[in-house]
Parts: sequence; structure tokens; C-alpha cells
Amino acid sequence: MVQKAKARRGRPPAYDADAAMASVMDVFWHAGYAATSLDDISVATGMNRPSLYGAFGDKRALYCAALERYRALARVGMKEALAPDRTLRDGIAAVYKKALSLYFSGAAAPRGCFMIGTALTEAVGDPDLRQALGDGLRDIEAAFASRIRFAQKQGELAREADAAALASRAVESVSQKPSPPGRGLGEGVSHVPSGAGRGAVRRPHPDPLPGGEGMERPSRHLCAARRHPIFNS
Repeated sequence: MVQKAKARRGRPPAYDADAAMASVMDVFWHAGYAATSLDDISVATGMNRPSLYGAFGDKRALYCAALERYRALARVGMKEALAPDRTLRDGIAAVYKKALSLYFSGAAAPRGCFMIGTALTEAVGDPDLRQALGDGLRDIEAAFASRIRFAQKQGELAREADAAALASRAVESVSQKPSPPGRGLGEGVSHVPSGAGRGAVRRPHPDPLPGGEGMERPSRHLCAARRHPIFNS
């Protein structure tokens, strides 16, 4: 005899979890963790406080979920931008362009990096958030390092270039949070001398970055990406 599956009790959720979490992330991104209230989140999501708590937990749990969502989006964005079918130069330029587009996407004003802008202050007194912030930065650094090493294997980047140093330098640029010399990812983004890897990339054509002949000129913010050691030769 075939047993029927037990019907689940209660009504299905009357909200879109992903859309709600996107709204939660926007609220924290705008005001920061300390200045955000559950009432703010309730208004943004259209969910009352009991519903919020039942679906996601308390304010800290909401923030942790928003931080994890941002990290997941960053991983996907890095994978797309650093795809092996484009040059390393174009890939890193794509990362910077995506990052700048996101940082300047605030409705009222530029909002910067969600991790740095919201987690950095809270991480001082919260070991779990400090770990999450460090892991997020390490994810980005690992993606850069992997793509840089691939470029070395393909002959696009000099083998003597320090892939780890270049990756750390790239994280400094994309996170907008350089740290003093001698500090590693456990305390912030590690410092790399500004000349590290200079001349490492072999240019396939005269002006491979956006803004070359016949291309739309990049914004002054994107032009800053050209100062990255990987782009200097």
C-alpha cells in the first residue's frame, strides 16, 4: 500500500524570501547596522515584526543573512568577471567596473562596499562577524589569485610575478580599504608595496582597457583601476 505524504500544516509564506532579503540588505546598506531598527526593516519589506522574526530571526540574524547574501552575490560576480575566456586585464577591469557600479548604486548617494561599510565597525566587538568579514575578503582574494595564476600558466603574465601579492593588492583596490603595512586579512586587507608586479602583464595590444580608441571613455573612478600594478608596465 502506498502511503500518502503528510500534508504540511499551515499556510505557505506570503512573502518572497529573496526579495525580502534584498530589501533587508538595502536598509542595512543605507543606515548601517546600529542605526537600523526592526521597524525600518518592517517598512522596507512590508512584513510585520512577528513575521520578520518568524522568517529570519532577530536583527542580528537578519544582518548576518544579508551579509551572506552579499558574499554570495560577490562570488557570482567575481566568477563572471574573471572568466577564463577574457584576458586578465579585461577581467580585472570588469571586476572594478562591476564594483564601482554597485558602490554608486545608492538612490540618494554612493554607498560603497556593503561588507566594509556595514561590517567593519560591528566586527570590532563581534568575533562571528569579524570571521565573516575576513572570510568574505579572503573569498575575493582567492578568486583574484586563482585567475592570476591561470594567466601565468597561459603565458599572459610573467611567471616570476607574485600572484599572492597582486591578489592582495587587487582586494585593496576593490574593497576601498587599504591597511597599514604588516597587517594581514585577519585584521584587514593585507598591504602590498605599490610597485609589486610592475611590468608583469604582457600587453596584447596598445590600449586594452576601456577608454581606448573608439571606446567610451571611463569615469574618473574607473580610471583609478589603471593604477593597479597589473596594469602598469
